[in-house]
Amino acid sequence: MTTHTTRTTTTNLLLATLSMGVAAFVFTGCEEQASTPTSTDAAAQPSAAEPEQEAMAHTPPSIPAAGRPLATELEAKKAGFEQRASEEIKSLYAAGTQAVVDAGVVDNAKKMGDQAPGFTLTNQTGEDVSLEGLLEQGPVVLLWYRGGWCPYCNITLAAFQERLDDIRAAGATLVALTPELPDRSISTADKQGLDFQVLSDVGNAVARDYGVVFKLTEGVQANYEKNFGLSDFNGDDSGELPLAATYVIDQNGTIRWAFLDADYRNRAEPGDVVAALERLKTGG
Repeated sequence: MTTHTTRTTTTNLLLATLSMGVAAFVFTGCEEQASTPTSTDAAAQPSAAEPEQEAMAHTPPSIPAAGRPLATELEAKKAGFEQRASEEIKSLYAAGTQAVVDAGVVDNAKKMGDQAPGFTLTNQTGEDVSLEGLLEQGPVVLLWYRGGWCPYCNITLAAFQERLDDIRAAGATLVALTPELPDRSISTADKQGLDFQVLSDVGNAVARDYGVVFKLTEGVQANYEKNFGLSDFNGDDSGELPLAATYVIDQNGTIRWAFLDADYRNRAEPGDVVAALERLKTGG
C-alpha cells in the first residue's frame, strides 16, 4: 500500500450490483449555501437572488428521523433551493456540476477492486491517524465531505452519526475526510456532535490520490468566496474540492464498495454502507 503522509498542526448513470459494487451518478444542477442546516429551514431563509447567503447560524443540524432515508432529506433540501433560487444562480451551479462531469472525475476516481492509497492525516484532536492502523482493527469507511459550510455535508454527517452503532457492529471504523483546516474541522465535529474521527486533508493530498478532486469553475469559486470565504476554510485559493465520495475498504486495503457522484447533493445512503459492511462480514 502506497502511503501518502500529510501532517497538519492539529485535523449518478447508476452502476450498482447486488453485492459489493460502485454507485456512480452523474446529474446536473447544483447549489451551495453557507450555513449549517437548521431543523426547520424556516430561520434565515436566503432570498431567491442570493440562496447561498444563509447565516452561518449556530443552530442544531437537521437530523433525519429514525428510518427516514438520507436521500429523502437531501431531496427536500434540493426542492427548497429550486423554489427560491434565481435562474442565474441555478445556471451557475448547473454549469459547475457539468464541468465535473466533463472533466471525467467520476470515471477516473478509485473504484471497487482498486487498492486504497494509504495515508496518515491528523484528526480533530491533533492525533496522527493512518489508514494502515485503522485497517488493523477491521474494515474502514472513508466519507469525504466538502466542509462545514455545506448544508448537504452536515445533513450527511448527521445521518452517518445516526447509523454509527450499526457501522461499528459490522466491525468497521468510520472516518470523515475534509479539506478544511484543522480548526475548522474541529468546529464541524463539535457542532455536529460527531463520535467518529474527522481527518483534515489540507490541500486535498489524499483526495488527489483517490482521484476525487475537482476544480471549481471560476463563477462558482467567486461566488463561494463572496458568500462565505472558501479560502479561509481551506487555507488556500486553489478552488479545489473533493467529490462527496464514500468508500468501504477491507482489511487487505481493497475497495469493496464505492459511491461517486458528480453532483455533491447526492450522497451515499448510510443503510447501503451498512449493508455493504454486513456482506463483507459474512464473506459476500
